[in-house]
Amino acid sequence: MKLATYKDGSRDGQLVVVSRDLSTAHYATGIAQHLQQVLDDWNFLSPQLQDLYVTLNQGKARHAFPFDPKMCMAPLPRAYQWADGSAYINHVELVRLARKSEVPASFYTDPLMYQGGSDDFLGPCDDVVCVSETHGIDFEAEVAVVTADVPMGAGPEQAIDGIRLLMIANDVSLRNLIPDELAKGFGFLQSKPATAFGPVAVTPDELGEAWAGGRVHLTLQSVWNGRTVGMCEAGEEMTFHFGQLIAHLAKTRNVRAGSIIGSGTVSNRATEVNGKKEWSKGYSCIAEKRAIETILDGQPVTDYMKFGDTIRIEMKGKDGQSVFGAIEQKIAPLAG
Repeated sequence: MKLATYKDGSRDGQLVVVSRDLSTAHYATGIAQHLQQVLDDWNFLSPQLQDLYVTLNQGKARHAFPFDPKMCMAPLPRAYQWADGSAYINHVELVRLARKSEVPASFYTDPLMYQGGSDDFLGPCDDVVCVSETHGIDFEAEVAVVTADVPMGAGPEQAIDGIRLLMIANDVSLRNLIPDELAKGFGFLQSKPATAFGPVAVTPDELGEAWAGGRVHLTLQSVWNGRTVGMCEAGEEMTFHFGQLIAHLAKTRNVRAGSIIGSGTVSNRATEVNGKKEWSKGYSCIAEKRAIETILDGQPVTDYMKFGDTIRIEMKGKDGQSVFGAIEQKIAPLAG
């Protein structure tokens, strides 16, 4: 099934069920007000939502209305936990190579992960509000999962069973703030503003064969200022699958229902064409493009985002239909 949260003036919005083709929706009133309620009582509430989903897809829901992504908050507008991984080792390799720095051997066996802010997510059509262009504003196109309770010490396969929903994300980064923060030895803070998520969260069964081995085997599209810059395959080059990422998080603590875990920037390796490397699938963040330029030409030429820039992130199924709806955002200055 597919679920979204509509804006209603409150912090947590109103849960709605969305049709498979994203054309219609129906309030989940009477079943649950908020998505977190469903995650806390999944076995009881999700079958009721599934029944409504079936009725909606059959065109028999009496109070259905046209679905409008602009009315959406993040599917889970605030969460108990947001932990973002870096599951595509190619992205790490490119950034490190551009800096002439080796990738530590442990990076290939132990996932990178940081704890992000989870109290203030952005909806799919909300502006990305930034203080200054000089901070180096960058988009990051990612896939994310929402979990049930996962116990401390859970292994990867047990962790996969704890995945309830899938989403797409724009994990905004302020690149020029990152070096000084990392130099302190304590990780990201000011360099990671609010993350945005796509209009709908979907259960894994909606992806069919595209959901396999804890990975989403579909193409993640990134369109920057109307130009397609990324058509990256999210599945085949994901070094650590979502079960491994969740197990990493659960190594020393319980992971509670409503936790969100991100994949990190979706990244694909170059291919050899006439003896030269080509990144034909593009990029899912500007930092990677700049790393490629540095590797090839000695310095980056692509600037980070400016006020007024737009970014669209979307993932389509094998049938060509949008799975999660699209993230469509504009970069805007902080008022005043």
